[in-house]
Amino acid sequence: MTHGLFIFNARLLDEAIDGPGAVLVIEGKIRAVFQGYFTNEDTVKALAKSILSEDGCEDCSLVYYDAHGLTVTPSFIDMHVHFRYPGQTQKEDLNSGLHAAIAGGFGTVVTMPNTNPVVSSADMALQIDKEASAFGLARVIQTVSITKDFEGTDISHLDELDEKFIPVITEDGHDVASAAVMLDGMTVASKKGIVVSCHCEDNELAKKAKPFRVKALDLMEKYHLPAWGGSFDDMDEIPDEVFDEIDSYLTRANDILALAEDTATARNIAIARLADCHVHLAHVSTANAIECIRNAKNALAGEYADYADDEADAAYEAVLDGHKFIPTKKNPDGFNVTCEVTPHHIALCGTEEPNIRALVNPPLRSEDDRIAILDALRDGTVDVIATDHAPHTYDDKANGAPGFTGIETAYGVCNTVLVQEGQLDSKRLSQLMSANPARILKLNKGLLKPGFDADITVVDPEESWIVEPKLFCSKGKATPFEGRSLTGRVKTVFIAGNKVFES
Repeated sequence: MTHGLFIFNARLLDEAIDGPGAVLVIEGKIRAVFQGYFTNEDTVKALAKSILSEDGCEDCSLVYYDAHGLTVTPSFIDMHVHFRYPGQTQKEDLNSGLHAAIAGGFGTVVTMPNTNPVVSSADMALQIDKEASAFGLARVIQTVSITKDFEGTDISHLDELDEKFIPVITEDGHDVASAAVMLDGMTVASKKGIVVSCHCEDNELAKKAKPFRVKALDLMEKYHLPAWGGSFDDMDEIPDEVFDEIDSYLTRANDILALAEDTATARNIAIARLADCHVHLAHVSTANAIECIRNAKNALAGEYADYADDEADAAYEAVLDGHKFIPTKKNPDGFNVTCEVTPHHIALCGTEEPNIRALVNPPLRSEDDRIAILDALRDGTVDVIATDHAPHTYDDKANGAPGFTGIETAYGVCNTVLVQEGQLDSKRLSQLMSANPARILKLNKGLLKPGFDADITVVDPEESWIVEPKLFCSKGKATPFEGRSLTGRVKTVFIAGNKVFES
């Protein structure tokens, strides 16, 4: 028997659609999208029957979902998460991570290889993908390290990779120190059509920042300041000089880390150009890095325009000469630059919350940097919003472990700061969280369009809620958004047309 789903009485939203409508799903794929008001279940059933009859699928079991005017959108795709599996399951595991993903409205997540052991083989990556698929929740795409076990030189394992199964490689957590090794790795990736995701940070410069972070954390511990950003009841008893000293140390550390990001961003773009490789810049956080990416994208656009003009001229000349025009082959997987930013870099300013800014990598930046990110989201420089979901235990956070739990708050944060505050419209947010990551990963997802995978998230963009970490599905409870009111909540998630989450 054929199985299907009919969502009606909805507001449909993707990068191209924003209006009332309905979606028919058959066997895990979107069969039809209807724009207009479909509020009557009898009418909806008659419409479904006609489509099924047309397809010769009269024997079909349909589930009807009345969206009650809620917003129906392609499930989000997170290009940057840490599920800590294998080897660090006290922080997260596949079960907790996948349940956190669907609670956040995500249908696909790309997991990082900085696990224990490091994911440095296709076999290991595919095994993790297989284990994750058994849950029947969000899809996991496991990345593989650029160098074997992050040791910095050996890239021989890249020869075994197939881009159909391993679309992304990364040295996440740090960068490949050797420019020569990075060039070799990007060259292999280019030949295979694999995207290289870069944690842009000059390792030697980053080391210079560590002593200042340590001094700040020591002071926090001495005065019992919560290192993960929680509340402190006796703040008035701490001398102002202490906060000034902490701020001084963190400012110095963050200035060094900003320089480390800026220099590595320019380096990796230059290497990718030489290797003819698609480079994806992870969690971009500084104004200078944004400008470097913008310039690279503008240069690429100019090069493509020149290519198109040359092809047009060649076609015209061929017609005049009576010859058949043969287009020049342009590598679709060649040099390209895409980038992502995180919800916490969109929403938070490091100078406003010194305790928080010390404990994420890259750190929270200045307000000028945050404004630069907002500008880049509006003008198209930024392609993707990714969470960099990085769960830790409270003890780890207190000891200075960088990263936040972020996958369950991502939509609420982005809808609140970007849409509700008028920075972006809803279609652009859907593009950043669904359509664009799907394109980069070459997935048949991210749009409400016939033939696409029926990974569908239902949200209420107007519902306000208070962030309570104790209610997270993730094992990681440390978040800078604890106690904050957000607008926009995930209500229901369907994966391949099957309901997997309902709030």
